[in-house]
Amino acid sequence: MQSAPRHSGDLSHDSAASPAHPTGVQRAALEKSIIDPTARASRRAYLGLSSASVGLELGISVIIGLVLGIYLDRALGTTPWLMLLCLGFGFTAGFRGVLRAVRREDREAARG
Repeated sequence: MQSAPRHSGDLSHDSAASPAHPTGVQRAALEKSIIDPTARASRRAYLGLSSASVGLELGISVIIGLVLGIYLDRALGTTPWLMLLCLGFGFTAGFRGVLRAVRREDREAARG
């Protein structure tokens, strides 16, 4: 005849006290306690430098569009139409970069 088991069947005594997966608040607190402060500071520095490069990205894309347009106008004899078209593409590409950076900063502000 077998007697009733003396254990609850769990692998540890306190496994029933905590849930298997942390909730959102607990997970955020756990992630903040795990992340190294140096990694957090370097991430902030990276985000600051990438935000600072937005103006440079806008300027370079406009200059590339302008130079490409001037070259194509001289090669094809369509002065000034290709220059204006490529300049518009340069402005569009530059402003897309600015909007991408703004969205990235908004996500980081909402996360942080």
